[in-house]
Amino acid sequence: MDPVVVVILAGAVAVLAVVMTAALIVLLRRTGGLSGKSGPSPEQEAEIQAVLEAAGHEAAEIRAKAQNDAEEVLRRAEAAVEAATGLRKEAEAENRVLKHELKEFRSDLERRESRLAEREQRLDEEAGRQADRARKLAETEIQLADRREDLERVAQERRAILERVAGLTGEQARAELVREIENQAKREAALIVREIETDARKEGEKRATKIVTLAVQRVATEQTAESVVSVLHLPGDEMKGRIIGREGRNIRAFESTTGVNLIIDDTPEAVLLSCFDPVRRETARLTLEKLVLDGRIHPQRIEEAHERSKAEVQELCVRAGEDALMELGITEMHPELITLLGQLRYRTSYGQNVLGHLVESAHIAGIMAAELRLDSTLLKRCTVLHDIGKALTHEVEGSHALIGAEIARRYGEHEDVVHAIEAHHNEVEVKTVEAVLTQAADAISGGRPGARRESLEAYVKRLERLEEIATSYDGVDKVFAMQAGREIRVMVKPDSVDDIQAQVIARDVAKQVEEELTYPGQVRITVVRESRATEFAR
Repeated sequence: MDPVVVVILAGAVAVLAVVMTAALIVLLRRTGGLSGKSGPSPEQEAEIQAVLEAAGHEAAEIRAKAQNDAEEVLRRAEAAVEAATGLRKEAEAENRVLKHELKEFRSDLERRESRLAEREQRLDEEAGRQADRARKLAETEIQLADRREDLERVAQERRAILERVAGLTGEQARAELVREIENQAKREAALIVREIETDARKEGEKRATKIVTLAVQRVATEQTAESVVSVLHLPGDEMKGRIIGREGRNIRAFESTTGVNLIIDDTPEAVLLSCFDPVRRETARLTLEKLVLDGRIHPQRIEEAHERSKAEVQELCVRAGEDALMELGITEMHPELITLLGQLRYRTSYGQNVLGHLVESAHIAGIMAAELRLDSTLLKRCTVLHDIGKALTHEVEGSHALIGAEIARRYGEHEDVVHAIEAHHNEVEVKTVEAVLTQAADAISGGRPGARRESLEAYVKRLERLEEIATSYDGVDKVFAMQAGREIRVMVKPDSVDDIQAQVIARDVAKQVEEELTYPGQVRITVVRESRATEFAR
C-alpha cells in the first residue's frame, strides 16, 4: 500500500482511540468511577453503553472519511504520476527534435564554411587577375599618352599648314564654321516651323469650318420679321369712333397711359400701334384688345385694362424665359434671371428677336461644344445669358455686356459664365474657351442670312464714314471696318507714328465716332503699328 495511505489510516485510528478514551473519561466522571465508588448503576451502564456506541459510530465515520481522503489522495498521486510521465515524454521528444535541429545546423554551418572557402579562393584568383589587368592598363595608358603627344604634334603641323594655305587662324576658321552651321540650322528650323504652322492652320481651318457648318445646318430658325408697329383688327369700323371718343378724349387717355402712339387711318377694320419699346407696345395691344372686346371705352376703363395687361405681359415674360430654358435643357437658374430673360422676348436687335437670338446662339454653342468634347450645358448657359444686360440697358448706364456680367455675378452664376458674358464683345480680354465659343455662336446667329434687317444703304454709309474718320488722321496708312462696324482696324506708318501717338490716334478716333455716328453697342478702335526688318540673301 502507498505510504501516504498508511499514514492517513494510522492518523484516523489514533483520532478514534483518542475520541473513545475521552468519551470513557467523561463517562467515568459522570458516573463517579474515578471517585472510588463501588460500581456504576444500571442507568449509568446504559449511558456508558450509549456513549460507547456513539463513539463507535463516530469512529466508523472518521475511518470512512479517512479512507475516502486516502483514496482521493491516491487518485491525485496517480494523476500526478501520469502528468509527470507525459511531461517526461514531451521533454524526451523535444530533446530529440533539438538534437535533430542541432545536427542540421551543424551540417548547414559546415556547408557555409565550405562555400566561404570556395569564395575566398575565387576572390584571390580574381584579385590576381585584377592586378594583371591594372598592370596592363598602366602600360596601355603610357602608350596612349605617347600616341596622344604624337597626334597633337601632327595636328599642330596640319593646322599650321592649313593656316598658311587658307590665310586664316584657327579661331577665325572655327568662328566661320560655327556661323555657317548656325545660319543653316536657322533656315532649316524656319522652314520646319513654317510647314508646321501651315499644316496646323489648314487643319484648324478645316476643323473649324466643319464644326461651324454642322452647327449652322443643325439649327433651323425663322427669318427676322420684327417691326416697330403692331396691327389690331377691329370687329367693325364703328369701333374706331369709340376708340377716339368724344373730342378725342379716349385716344388721348390711351396714349398718355400706355406711352404708345395709336394711329387710326383709312385702313378698314384695323388700327396701328407704334412704339420703339416692344414691351410697351405689346402691353398697349393687349389693353386695346380688352377694351374692344368689352366695348366700354373711357379713361378709367383704359387705366384698369392697362394694369391687367401689364400683369399679363409680366407673366408672359416669366413663361417665355422658362420655355427658353426648358428648350435648352437648363434646369436651375435664379428667378430674377428667368424674368429678365423673358423680357427679351419683346426686344429686337436690327429686327432680330433677342430671346430667339439667345436660344439660337445657345443651340449653336451646344453643338460646337459637343463636337469639341466640352461641357455643352455650361456653354449653353454662357450663351443664353450673354445678352441678358439688354433687358436693363435703358435703366442702367454702360455696355450691355458689362451690365449682364454684373447681373449674372449678383445672382450667383459661375465665374466662367460671368467672364463669357463680359468678354463676348471684347470689352474684357478673352481668357477661356467658353468665352471664345460664345463669341463665335453670337456672330453666327447674328450674321446668318435673314437674321437681321438693316438698310443696306445706311449700313454701307456707316462703314464708309467709320473708315473716313480714321483715315483723316496723319500717319494712317490703311483702315478696315470689321465685324459689321463693331471694330475699326487702323494701320499706321511706323516711321511717322510712334507708340504714344498711336494711343492718341485711337482715343481721338473713338471720341469722333461717338460724336458723329449712331450705332448699336460699342465700336472698338485698334491701332496697329508694325515694325519690319528686311534683309536680302545674295
